[in-house]
Amino acid sequence: MEKQSINPWKWQDQRSYVQAVEVKQVTGTLYVSGQTAINADGQSSTADMKTQLIESIQNLEQVINEAGYECKNIVRLNIYTTSTPELWPHFPILQDWIAQHEIKQATTLLEVKSLFETLTVELEATVVR
Repeated sequence: MEKQSINPWKWQDQRSYVQAVEVKQVTGTLYVSGQTAINADGQSSTADMKTQLIESIQNLEQVINEAGYECKNIVRLNIYTTSTPELWPHFPILQDWIAQHEIKQATTLLEVKSLFETLTVELEATVVR
């Protein structure tokens, strides 16, 4: 697989994403449903935004690993939150995780009216092999 980032500008570098990702010679593509702070028993978290973000990242990573893919090959990461102002102070947690795995992904951040039950953040990814 070959990946190339397309960045006409430099400002996105500080925000931990790229403007576009071209992928050639893919041998597999994994479309990951939105991962949230739902535990192994299927219970939605009632914790604060920071805690839910951490658990969402852990769940995303677990699904990717169990599918036999690697986080470094995430090419698209959509972030949904019920409150961008509440998420933003904790955004470095996600940026550190992205840096740790050397991910170069296209990203969209959307504030939505609500998520399932008590959830406040959801991460949806596309991963290639």
